[in-house]
Amino acid sequence: MASDSSSSSGREENEGERLDRNLSELLQELRVALPGVQVLFAFLLAVPFQQGFTKITPFQEKTYFVTLLLTALSAALLISPSSYHRLTFRMQQKEHLVFLANKFAIAGLGCLALAMTGAIMLVSDVLFGKAATIVTGACSLAVFILLWYALPLQRRFSSEKPGPD
Repeated sequence: MASDSSSSSGREENEGERLDRNLSELLQELRVALPGVQVLFAFLLAVPFQQGFTKITPFQEKTYFVTLLLTALSAALLISPSSYHRLTFRMQQKEHLVFLANKFAIAGLGCLALAMTGAIMLVSDVLFGKAATIVTGACSLAVFILLWYALPLQRRFSSEKPGPD
């Protein structure tokens, strides 16, 4: 690896500094996503203990369970970079950590988008029925796909000179 990556990233930093910056930026991004996961997970864990939960339809039951599992998976993926970092501390594994953490974060956000869509569908179905569930579910998922994936990927693929960031 080159000791100076300023030519490809547009910054005056060596490889170690770039990895430190990338890890720091990733951890900051995870600090934004994790409270949402925690709130959704807490809500989903409390729901079965509510008085009316036994009166749900089979669709609502399946939606709830899939949403609960997606939220747990999202939490596992988004928290895993911290665990990985702790367990490989001082082993000179930062490049691998940044690579894996990026993959975990992307997958975790995908699971979170699906879980939030599931929660919206569940609430819509309880309040308004099937038609509203389909519309709100489709619209919610479309918003997540557009804002979290399509726009950034469009920018990434249209960039003339991608760097290591």
